[in-house]
Amino acid sequence: MPFSSQLIERAIDAFAGLPGIGRKTALRLVLHLLKQEPAVTERLAEALLAMRTRIRECRVCHNFSDEELCRICSDPRRDHTLVCVVESIRDLMAIEDTGQYRGAYHVLGGVISPMEGIGPDRLHIASLVRRVAEGTVKEVIMAVSPTIEGETTIYYLSQQLAPYTVLISTIARGVAFGGQLEYADEITLARSISARLPYSK
Repeated sequence: MPFSSQLIERAIDAFAGLPGIGRKTALRLVLHLLKQEPAVTERLAEALLAMRTRIRECRVCHNFSDEELCRICSDPRRDHTLVCVVESIRDLMAIEDTGQYRGAYHVLGGVISPMEGIGPDRLHIASLVRRVAEGTVKEVIMAVSPTIEGETTIYYLSQQLAPYTVLISTIARGVAFGGQLEYADEITLARSISARLPYSK
């Protein structure tokens, strides 16, 4: 569909480039913004630019953060002796949404997948080992999606952490094997965390 304005076309193309947004939805968003006061669009643009340029990675857990430490790592009310290892920040958010976990996290940034060329050196594994080596972590919960790649990653991590006195547990299998953690419902995910099991190699 041709548009009378190249600026509208560019805005639609920009919105349509986002996941889950087709051109019809992009058109609705653009037309909505055009009906608003200019300040509304300015606030949106400023928020997006600030997010893209100022968000950093937490130096401890690799979560998104505004500061050197994320809100979870800097919260003294959290149990920092308990570290939940997750594949992605979306998995961290899914667990936080349950409201049942009050420990710390460690975001791996993926799982070991030789078929995709992802080895241990491409994940945040060395920093996890350093955290455990410091001696303050008592338990590491492996909350990684129950897939072949996830199980391979858990096994590798357990080998790396074997020299240290730390309990290694996995979430209970209320999450189906082969499923993705971020798509599990909150009740299932909360029960999986609560009913975690010691990891057996």
